[in-house]
Amino acid sequence: MTMKLYFFESGVLRCDKSLITMGRGVGTTIDIPVPFFLIQHPKGNVLYDTGNAKELAVDARKHWGAVVDAYEPIMSKDQYCVEHLLKIGIKPEDINYIIMSHMHLDHAGGVKDFPNAKILVQRSEMEWAYTCDFYQKGAYIKADFDYPLNYHFIEGWRENPYDLFGDGSVTVWFTPGHTPGHQTVLVDMPKSGKLLLTGDACYNAEILNENVLPGLVWNCQETVKSIKKIRYIRDIMGATIVTGHDPEGWKTFKKAPEFYE
Repeated sequence: MTMKLYFFESGVLRCDKSLITMGRGVGTTIDIPVPFFLIQHPKGNVLYDTGNAKELAVDARKHWGAVVDAYEPIMSKDQYCVEHLLKIGIKPEDINYIIMSHMHLDHAGGVKDFPNAKILVQRSEMEWAYTCDFYQKGAYIKADFDYPLNYHFIEGWRENPYDLFGDGSVTVWFTPGHTPGHQTVLVDMPKSGKLLLTGDACYNAEILNENVLPGLVWNCQETVKSIKKIRYIRDIMGATIVTGHDPEGWKTFKKAPEFYE
């Protein structure tokens, strides 16, 4: 079996642009994609994030509360991660690993529906998910992740990068700033080369290429360090950067059922 990388969209979030690029675009409404990814490797199937919760397609306000006033989710039932995967013949029990960029509501929405998966999350991220201060409290929905799942905690301060299969093909990079325990994934594909899936460490190309902060951060200094790390992986290691919530950049990539190999 050769490696394959699939891109999926779990609906969109409608929000003010200033929530994506701090201080820029106030009063401008944009729709941002909510991606998640499947990596098929000879040693197992790996998800990077799980997108929005299925409950959003039924009653978003009931599940998210007042968050919908700032980030309005637009999602149909068939855009839920499980439904997307079934379209390419992957059942929930077929997922061996889930790498969580972080535990925010638009990334951890489906994690509870993968009973066999080993879930890799930074220890500092899970601690923050339960104890975070008021300014990020609404971004964590405990009903998404507060289950006795097979969590495996990574210590980013010493395991950076974390090599999932020991062959350099899927490495997890500690990129705090957006949250204390954010992590990105570098995938080294046989034909397509290196692709860095940034999650929310870098929302869009504007943040990547200009000195502008994301609209929601835990720590500004750590955010800047992580953005510089992403630039390093692009400029020195030659990776293609897949930013986290970029309406224009997202259009340039192939979506499932197409894939990269």
